[in-house]
Amino acid sequence: MPSPGRLVVFSAPSGAGKSSLKDALMSRFPSLRYSVSATTRKPRPGEQEGVHYFFRTPEEFRAMIDRGELAEHMQVHGNFYGTPRAPLLKAVAEGGNVILDLDVYGKVNFDKVFPDALGILIVPPDLEELERRLIGRKSDDEETIRVRLRNATRELEFATREGKYEYTVVNDRFERALEELTGILEKELRRVRAQPSIRR
Repeated sequence: MPSPGRLVVFSAPSGAGKSSLKDALMSRFPSLRYSVSATTRKPRPGEQEGVHYFFRTPEEFRAMIDRGELAEHMQVHGNFYGTPRAPLLKAVAEGGNVILDLDVYGKVNFDKVFPDALGILIVPPDLEELERRLIGRKSDDEETIRVRLRNATRELEFATREGKYEYTVVNDRFERALEELTGILEKELRRVRAQPSIRR
């Protein structure tokens, strides 16, 4: 029987570099699987069912909630997003390690179902640097950047007050943060732990 796998949750405010770090880590750890979320939003060009998201109608999504199929779910900008439980349970039972990308609010709900999940919070060195990065992306107008900065402040305060994160990594320099995260995963994924307890 394989040793139980681990669930690793990454959270970060927009612009902190979480996605780039996650992608680089998955290249370094080929055994890592990525958790595919369900959503009610329409697919964008090039997005594939079961690869980028599980695309569901609002009625189908509500039925998933009613059947208890989601570990967590939230409504964002009029669309629902959620994390299916069954693929996580299957992966962990088979000894697979799964990486999840959840915001700080979704992480709190997720921990009620998977309290043994490893939490890693990615933060910018300061808000001035975060603003510089958001401007540098050239994907948002000035007002959107202001909103993202306000949200980032709230998210970091909430994560400090309510979140469960075993590690906080400051992404001041990408390569340095990547090496720190690599060391964390090498240590944590070697550990033999009991299968995450599930609260039903």
